[in-house]
Amino acid sequence: MGNNFKMVAKTMFGFEEILAKELRNLGAVNVVEGIRMVAFEGDTGFMYKANLCLRTAIKILKPIHSFYVKDETDLYKKIYEMEWSKYLSPEITFAIDATVNSENFTHSLYVSQKTKDAIVDKFRDTVGKRPDVDIKFPELRINIHIQMNQCNVSLDTSGRSLHQRGYRTATNIAPINEVLAAGLLLLSGWDGQSHFLDPMCGSGTFLTEAAMIACNIPANINRKEFAFEKWQDFDSELYEKIVESSLNKTREFHYKITGYDKAPSAVQKAIDNVENANLSEYISIERKNFFESEKFTENHLHMVFNPPYGERLNIEMEEFYGNIGDTLKQNYPGTDAWFITSNLEALKFVGLRPSRKIKVFNSHLESRLVKYVMYKGSKKAKYNNQVE
Repeated sequence: MGNNFKMVAKTMFGFEEILAKELRNLGAVNVVEGIRMVAFEGDTGFMYKANLCLRTAIKILKPIHSFYVKDETDLYKKIYEMEWSKYLSPEITFAIDATVNSENFTHSLYVSQKTKDAIVDKFRDTVGKRPDVDIKFPELRINIHIQMNQCNVSLDTSGRSLHQRGYRTATNIAPINEVLAAGLLLLSGWDGQSHFLDPMCGSGTFLTEAAMIACNIPANINRKEFAFEKWQDFDSELYEKIVESSLNKTREFHYKITGYDKAPSAVQKAIDNVENANLSEYISIERKNFFESEKFTENHLHMVFNPPYGERLNIEMEEFYGNIGDTLKQNYPGTDAWFITSNLEALKFVGLRPSRKIKVFNSHLESRLVKYVMYKGSKKAKYNNQVE
């Protein structure tokens, strides 16, 4: 594979293992997990495919240079020495994103500024014209990452964060990020082989991501564009082939994906977003209070939801989480129920013992993804049946 090069997929804490699995399934080689990132190798077609298909990646970076750096002057000098004409021309706009974790470099904005100066000066000195910076819609995004004294320079192949899938136009007070939703679904073991319910569906993100996983639809098929489409060497024919072959891998889905919300405004937003994603045939959404609902199938049910939490929505915590436990216990036998919460105190009020707890983050909030297994009949009966 002579045309392979190194890439880095950024993700959220706790999703490294599932992102690595996604990458292997797509055909990446030399996959190595890090912290909030996974390194891998592939060719240009794979770079397009990774952006299009990965569910748990926030960005795909293509490293182009790496060096030891002492201070700002050293950074300027080494950036200046790079062969920027390979990637940029005076006619192309660019932007710099910098992240720093270093005693010598404490200000990411200053690092961005220094990098920009070095690139602009290089063009001014060599061709007499300089490229312009466009922070909002650059044609090339350059990523600078300084860890202690190591500086990595990468091209951002994605552009806007990959959680911006393109189907969600309407959101509620506390929407869940699409990458987070997909990651939680994959962590819960959702594979499209049963009925699915989100009983507090809000703007419908879990429902949409669950349908895309079930039907193996590329996560970012509804997105308007990726950064690599503006590159000098963008191969539109190859990209079209990648899109076509990814769409050929979709599969049939024979179960129901259902969403409830008791707020009429949320129900309408969820319906709109599901329609935007062209998934209305798989998903039904009803105005319903979960605490007054019952399981709609005799068969196994997979449930994933994001209950409201005190930080953004005003609810009576003890009563609310108690109701979750009671509803599951009384009305949902034969269900694997998963939900995410950042209120770790509130879990005590559910009154059920979780069979799993996974540490994740919902934006800056440390949270838990918890699983409750609701057996058909009592646990004791189930055990006795097995013994006989």
